[in-house]
Amino acid sequence: MRVEEISVWISDARTAFDGAIDLDALKIVRLAHTGDKSPISLASRALGGMAPEDKASFGKLIGDAKAAIASALAGATAALEAERDRKVLLEEVVDVTLPVQRAHRGGLHPISIIRNEVTDFFIEQGFSVEEGPELESGWLNFDALNMPADHPARTMQDTFFIEPVESGMVLRTHTSPVQIRTMLTQTPPIYIICPGRTFRADELDATHSPVFHQVEGLVVDKGITMAHLKGTLDNFARHMFGPGVTTRLRPSFFPFTEPSAEVDIFFNNRWIEWGGCGMVNPMVLATCGIDTDLYSGFAFGMGLERTLMVRHGITDMHDIVEGDLRFTRQFGVGL
Repeated sequence: MRVEEISVWISDARTAFDGAIDLDALKIVRLAHTGDKSPISLASRALGGMAPEDKASFGKLIGDAKAAIASALAGATAALEAERDRKVLLEEVVDVTLPVQRAHRGGLHPISIIRNEVTDFFIEQGFSVEEGPELESGWLNFDALNMPADHPARTMQDTFFIEPVESGMVLRTHTSPVQIRTMLTQTPPIYIICPGRTFRADELDATHSPVFHQVEGLVVDKGITMAHLKGTLDNFARHMFGPGVTTRLRPSFFPFTEPSAEVDIFFNNRWIEWGGCGMVNPMVLATCGIDTDLYSGFAFGMGLERTLMVRHGITDMHDIVEGDLRFTRQFGVGL
């Protein structure tokens, strides 16, 4: 290592820095003249092997050289950054006199928002979410749910059958087939909800639609009673309608639950029917291969459109299904 070499390193570094045309080029030459493999860095590491009488003098020279190179680098960086900023001001100028394009921000439909809210609530309670196909076999949609062949729901009046009719395929009339699919493939304990789109041959009017959404719940475990069902529904109702809401169960009949009940809520100073529920019929459990001596369960189902209409005072189903942005925007984007 000679004094002349150190002077050359400084000179070469200054020349390289001054010759860089932009910050990317400067980064490349910076590594060549200040990186771990640069001459000045190698010389600095070599100081440890020098004799003590040489280490002090060369150490000062190398320190001064590093400072000079760093100063040259800082000057070149400042100059190139100033040039970059100048170009940005010239090339990316914004004409503030141009008219603004008011593009509306996209968002979720209110039904999607409330479905996500229900799903999040039950996930927090320890339930899992199950989904199934919208085109179902008649066996899963009816027979496995203890609906006999002469049940009114199996007629053309309510159900969309798929041609050829002999195929036995239908557009599902509820999300209950997902419960059957789950019980056929999973062993208890089972705690699930089944949100999804369903189809029935109804005319579109203020309170009905041929395409609507449901969320159904199913619990199968040891020792499940109506008390567990009532507690679950109370908690669900308070979440959806507020802490002051009251629920009641009215005796009813469904082929797939026994005993069965209609769920009413006292909301806005009146009783409103919200959905159906009951203890899973032992015949349904047995069809799915579940030992009814060990396990019992409950199920419930609510319409998402009805829940949305009751909670927000919507009186016409057309508002929900026709896609008018003036209606949907009031619920926010839901993202």
